[in-house]
Amino acid sequence: MKYISTRGDAPSLSFEEVVLTGLATDGGLYVPETLPKFSADEIASWAGLSYCELAFKIISPFVDGEIPDADLKRLIETSYTTKSGKGFRHEAIAPLIQTGHNEWILELFQGPTLAFKDFALQFLGHLLDYILKKRNQKVVIMGATSGDTGSAAIEGCRDCENVDIFILHPHKRVSDVQRRQMTTVLEDNVFNIALEGNFDDCQNMVKASFADQSFLTEGRQLVAVNSINWARIMAQIVYYFYAGLAVGTPQRKVSFSVPTGNFGDIFAGYLAKQMGLPIDQLVIATNSNDILHRCISANDHSQQDLIHSLSPSMDIMVSSNFERMLFDLHGRDGAKIKALMENFKATGQLVLGDDALAKARELFSSYRLSDEETISVIREVFETTEYLLDPHTAIGVQAARKTRQSNAVPMICLATAHPAKFPEAVQKAGQSEDPKLPHHMQDLFSREERYQVIEKDIAKVQDFIRSNI
Repeated sequence: MKYISTRGDAPSLSFEEVVLTGLATDGGLYVPETLPKFSADEIASWAGLSYCELAFKIISPFVDGEIPDADLKRLIETSYTTKSGKGFRHEAIAPLIQTGHNEWILELFQGPTLAFKDFALQFLGHLLDYILKKRNQKVVIMGATSGDTGSAAIEGCRDCENVDIFILHPHKRVSDVQRRQMTTVLEDNVFNIALEGNFDDCQNMVKASFADQSFLTEGRQLVAVNSINWARIMAQIVYYFYAGLAVGTPQRKVSFSVPTGNFGDIFAGYLAKQMGLPIDQLVIATNSNDILHRCISANDHSQQDLIHSLSPSMDIMVSSNFERMLFDLHGRDGAKIKALMENFKATGQLVLGDDALAKARELFSSYRLSDEETISVIREVFETTEYLLDPHTAIGVQAARKTRQSNAVPMICLATAHPAKFPEAVQKAGQSEDPKLPHHMQDLFSREERYQVIEKDIAKVQDFIRSNI
């Protein structure tokens, strides 16, 4: 299988090459040239498979023999282990909890850093280590995080022998738990940068650094762990199939509500649908930083000032992965996407044509919640079910309830993080005590921290990286 750029002017790459490549040389994002398609009978035959067994079925067509099957199975099993003390805490890996009539919560926070990013980044860390050892190559990971990606990437790569990892987070704009999950990892190859700016500033620096890597020492290259890396999207497709099978697909349709800021998680759901999973609705759930909701509901994909919210992992105004969706909405016309994205960068405005907008509205529903509404949902769901939602998941639940088209179709709301990561929202929802961290994190607030505060200056950030490789 080959991978092509959304902007149509970069060389096609193999699977291993695309894992080691961030942005394409033309500024685009890599996507598979074709998608594997699974029949209803084939999907039905997967009922009862373990998470690891199913992951192999979904992932192997994308790898297309570049990694021997035995090695790929071992990488998957190592990534989703429940036996090491560092891995996943639930035997189901992604358990489902029922909170209403045909309404389910998919718990994607059972991994080591309590967020859905673990599903992609545990796998990506082991995959990178495998590829780099085979190639006898060392790389630099540079990533931006609005809270959860950073800790999951660090946890996935802290033991990698051939990787130095540098994660930028917006200074004082992530929760204390999120920060400490990153900054208390003291391995010699781990570096945390607290940037005096917002997430989009962090992400823009990463993109600019990938575009011009001349600041690196000779022989090194940057590798992406943000969801611009195709391997992350690929790994996330698996839990859509896993959850769908658990509620009766392919014999019945299934819907998903996805709290999203960077569009990577819900794009994986879109791909699952294209690959044969009978998805009825895909709901885009956003907070006040609602560029995706405005795009779908009002064809207003304009960049606005970022708002600091109680759901900080979604405090994103420029959704990088939306370019992959635009590529499909515009008939995979790379030249068209290049023009659209260059205009968006120059003007902060992007308007979909009538055909693309109609396709988007056919594929997605959308909804936006304020902080006040989010708090109300956390309170209401706890009062009726005694199930405690984190603020991002609460947004997904309410978006599902407000846009749901059929109560006969199971609605699965993706729980993207553990409520203990966001005590401020939980307290405001009326909980008298902070939700407890799982056992393996009980000492988090007594651990030593290490990070560097750097002003919003790309030269200073790059100097720091170069001097610490």
